[in-house]
Amino acid sequence: MRKLLLSYYGDDLTGSTDVMEALELGGVPTVLFMRKPAAGLLARFAHCRAVGLAGTSRSESPAWMDARLEEAFTWLKTLEAELCHYKVCSTFDSSPTIGSIGRAIEIGRAVFEQGCVPLVVGAPQLKRYTAFGHLFAAYRDKYYRIDRHPVMSRHPATPMDESDLLVHLSRQTKLASGLLDLATLQSPSRSEALDRLLRDTNIVLIDVDSLETQALAGREIWRTRTPGRHFVVGSSGIEYALLCQWAGDTVPGDGIFPPPGAADRIAVVSGSCSPTTERQIRHAMNDGFDGIEVDPVELVSEHSEKAMARAAAAGKASLEAGRSVILYTALGPAADRGAEIDRQEGARHKLGRGLGELLRALTVEQKLQRVIIAGGDTSSHALGQMGVDALTMRMPLPSSPGSPLCVAHSSIPAIDGLEVALKGGQVGADRYFSAIRDGLGD
Repeated sequence: MRKLLLSYYGDDLTGSTDVMEALELGGVPTVLFMRKPAAGLLARFAHCRAVGLAGTSRSESPAWMDARLEEAFTWLKTLEAELCHYKVCSTFDSSPTIGSIGRAIEIGRAVFEQGCVPLVVGAPQLKRYTAFGHLFAAYRDKYYRIDRHPVMSRHPATPMDESDLLVHLSRQTKLASGLLDLATLQSPSRSEALDRLLRDTNIVLIDVDSLETQALAGREIWRTRTPGRHFVVGSSGIEYALLCQWAGDTVPGDGIFPPPGAADRIAVVSGSCSPTTERQIRHAMNDGFDGIEVDPVELVSEHSEKAMARAAAAGKASLEAGRSVILYTALGPAADRGAEIDRQEGARHKLGRGLGELLRALTVEQKLQRVIIAGGDTSSHALGQMGVDALTMRMPLPSSPGSPLCVAHSSIPAIDGLEVALKGGQVGADRYFSAIRDGLGD
């Protein structure tokens, strides 16, 4: 392969495509693999300058990470990219028992034999900001400290009850941490201050609250890297920061993505309880989509085959009638049945896999050309059932950054070339599903 600028591991699938979108928009050809690729598959994407590996660690335990992340990071290290990025959600939701970012940092730091790991979470492009170590995020054009955010403070699996990210991390790791705050970052002594932090701590959070501080963060990360074996952690704010540094000399220019045109009908599966996804589903049902409710408890029970058969029959009827369809397990937070689902160990993962099996069956039988999976954790487990080997980007949605339309690469003819959009629960404008159906880049 060409000399890689970046390799990365996404802690869920929507986060992985978020990184791919940022890189492609900046003119960096990128491929995202669903698992460690065989040599022949990797060679098909020799033109790419960034390689990603999609994971599920955001919804997994530290024991799961111990068993799998070392192998993943070791493979990424062999690619000898200028930097290797462990991608986390820009809302930083995690806990000591689920999606522990602290444990992932410990594993990556050991694999890369690195004293201190830079951390960037702020991403103004996604309306995420860090100021003096505290995380802020937008919701419907208002801005909230993350522990007061209407959605993320009430996340069903990993509610964010602490906005100071280093305090939050201290619950997940004993590694010493430090902060390059906004005032220091914008001062003439920022490089000296960062060098001290890199020498004296194990994790250094770099504040980003604007495009200007983002560019400064990118400059410092690039300056302090050890080429070919340097590990960084953060949101896609890492990529946006680095693109500021790469623009011009390293990367020739922005990517161009002609809209693909409208699809006659599409299928959507959603496992999200987010109010954002609720609005998107309601908007779509008022814009020509059929909505089909799928009982999530039944889908993970001993009667799951009957539930799958009913949902498949209803979806098939809509698609054969020429209509697009959304099969959803919840219509907003009021319909969240997570407490019931969690009575069965591993049920959330089983739910995602069930939705993936359902979508695959409809895609193959109805010869669909475009589909959507909604929900960050849902996407990771659902796409694993679709027979996809890799994804590349087809089209970004400027109004819904972080949730692009992708192209699937697969050894299964009915799946190869399928256009797939994956979105986190809290991501996207109200008309997201309709925009994807209509092939609109905005």
